Amino acid sequence: MSAVWAAARAAIRRRRLQTFVIALVALLCTATVVVSLALLDATSAPFDRVFGQQRGAHAVASFDSSLVGDAQLKSATTGVEASAGPFAQTTVLPVGGSGPLLEGPLTVVGRPGPDGDVDRLDLWRGRWATAAGEIVLGWEPEAEGMFEAGPLASLTSITSTDGQTLRVVGWAHSVSGSADGWVTPGQMATMRPTGMQMLYRFSGDVSSREAVTQRLAGATTGLPGGALVAAHPYQALKEKAGETAGVYLPFLGTFGVLGLLVAIIIVANVVSGAVVSGFRHIGVLKSLGFTPRQVVAVYLTMVAAPAAAGAILGTAIGVLGAGPLLADTFRGLGYGQDTGVRPWVWLAGLLGVPALVLLTALLPALRGGRLSAAEAISAGSAQRRGRGLRVQRALSGTRLPRAVSLGLGLPFARPGRTALTMASLLLGVATVTFATGLSDTVLRVSALGSETGGDIGVRPMNPDFGKAPSTRTDREVEALLRGLPGTSRIGVAVGRSYAAPGQSEPIRVDFVRGDVAAMGHERQLLEGHWMTGPDEVVAPVEMLNKRDLAVGDTLTLDRDGARLTVTIVGSTLMGLPGSGDDALFAPWRDLPGTIPNDYYYQVELVDGTDIGGYLAAVSAADPGLDPWDNSGGDELTPIVAGFSTVLALSLAAVAALGVLNTVALNVLDRRRDLGMLKSIGMTPRQVIAMLITSMAALGVVGGLLGIPLGMSAHRVVVPLAADAAKVTLPVEVLRVWDPTTLGLMVTAGILIAVLGALLPARSAARLSIARVLHNE
Repeated sequence: MSAVWAAARAAIRRRRLQTFVIALVALLCTATVVVSLALLDATSAPFDRVFGQQRGAHAVASFDSSLVGDAQLKSATTGVEASAGPFAQTTVLPVGGSGPLLEGPLTVVGRPGPDGDVDRLDLWRGRWATAAGEIVLGWEPEAEGMFEAGPLASLTSITSTDGQTLRVVGWAHSVSGSADGWVTPGQMATMRPTGMQMLYRFSGDVSSREAVTQRLAGATTGLPGGALVAAHPYQALKEKAGETAGVYLPFLGTFGVLGLLVAIIIVANVVSGAVVSGFRHIGVLKSLGFTPRQVVAVYLTMVAAPAAAGAILGTAIGVLGAGPLLADTFRGLGYGQDTGVRPWVWLAGLLGVPALVLLTALLPALRGGRLSAAEAISAGSAQRRGRGLRVQRALSGTRLPRAVSLGLGLPFARPGRTALTMASLLLGVATVTFATGLSDTVLRVSALGSETGGDIGVRPMNPDFGKAPSTRTDREVEALLRGLPGTSRIGVAVGRSYAAPGQSEPIRVDFVRGDVAAMGHERQLLEGHWMTGPDEVVAPVEMLNKRDLAVGDTLTLDRDGARLTVTIVGSTLMGLPGSGDDALFAPWRDLPGTIPNDYYYQVELVDGTDIGGYLAAVSAADPGLDPWDNSGGDELTPIVAGFSTVLALSLAAVAALGVLNTVALNVLDRRRDLGMLKSIGMTPRQVIAMLITSMAALGVVGGLLGIPLGMSAHRVVVPLAADAAKVTLPVEVLRVWDPTTLGLMVTAGILIAVLGALLPARSAARLSIARVLHNE
């Protein structure tokens, strides 16, 4: 083994360029593989992963405490794998300083801590409630940004209708959705609990709602009739989580698959070429007495050593890159603590690429090991004739410059190597094309959202946050805003929630007037028309899809005995900012009981107006108004655009390395040809032109073939993401391709090829004739 290691080490030192290329390719491919596998792993049922990690409850059950006791509930264990509780619970209606974010009743549970065998809570901010008068509120981790300058920054306590004030000491997320807030059991005893909560994890089949219902029925057999008041199976939360995560999963998965394919192709190209180009060295080793097995071992060691070094560094880089990406993407979706790269991904990075390198090198190494010394030396130095020479002769009769015609014939000399290089360029261009289309679509959708939201949003100050609202009437506020320099259009809205027969959740209605329709919503109509009558409404398409409604349906809405019957006459892409996409547009009505903070004003500015100056002008005109910049877009846009750009550039760089390796091997194979050409007068510039032309031609073909693949991926993946979000996208946001863009994509293929070929071409151009032919 010492002889094998000495020969391999000498070959590594002598073949510095190939060693460097193998190490660099292994590094980049490993980093790509780790990021890709981490994404694919995270996108594989992310809710199920976090649900298992946090021991989510298969069923959250509420019991009537007047009919059943703690001992009875604890003894109900038929078919139960684990349970938590019973916890006393009650319903709290926040008032006063609680703020609009806590509208409606809150389910509050008395629980001693966030851990347990079932429903482990993610306490992502603050601490757990440990004393009387403290509460932990339930909120998804994505709300953390609202603590910087948002409404949660002022929410330090809640006050209930019975006069109790609870200080907010922490924020937690329950993957089971078990409660809206938690207090200590001692505090709950003072809040007149109305029921008991049990959290169950069942053994056996829990794959459907019906199965969970059957398991719950078995567990509660023997309890008094009517003791079980309500139960919520986990499938409802899983379906809701799937809608949000489904927006990310298609394009994350696409990038992951493309990354894996490019890594496999590049490694195969680089390693097989390195072994084949070393057949002359094999002949020398055999002439010195190396056995076939030792020859194979030398070459496997020669490629495995730099591959292992690259894989170690690439795994570390990939994990460092994937961690923040997963944290930003999946933690923002409310998936709690599940943001790290799992150990099997580490192992795949550390072992996968080196194993692929060894497997790829094994076949050509075995072939070299079977050659005799004379055959190996001949295979490494003999002039190669065939397709490449015939193509070059055919092209010599054209008017092309001689360097160009020679370069166009080079790819035909090694069709296998050319095919692998072409495949890597094709996938590189396809990735760039897909990323460009995806970013353009997301930017267009974001632009539509910014357009419909106006440049500025304004509300009177919220008295619940201790701030004095404007003393002006609604009409006076609108007149003030219209009179400010730079105002172009103004829309006004007031929202109300209504009960609707046949709907499990209330329906919000935004009553609008002014220029709301002209500020983009009317132009975004996907079906039907804008409101023309007092009983007509327009619905965002997401609302229609989620609630199984359609244009033409009639709804009966009820609030405090006031009943409205409305007809859906149109669907639009987005709702009002702040209302989300689950609120109806309705014509303006003067609603009784409206307070200043209920009004929302969106302002579109004249082009060129300074937004900061306008905000200052609003505050100066009426300190009771709260204006903000509404033109910043959403959080999804920078995540998608940035993620697409980074991975596209990474895969393009890997493809360029494949080209670099191919040109370096072609130079090594054609060293005699280069010497002869230089001896008859070929200049260094012509050598560079010849070698770059050979790869630029592949770049053109790869671009022409990769563009349709990238366009097809875009046309499939983007609608899948939209369907997961219950949204129908306008056709214009998918029409991102024009001749200029497609020309840039072909240019991208050429650029990848040229950049990859430039370094070895310049190195070949600097070789002297004597150095090229010294061993011939």
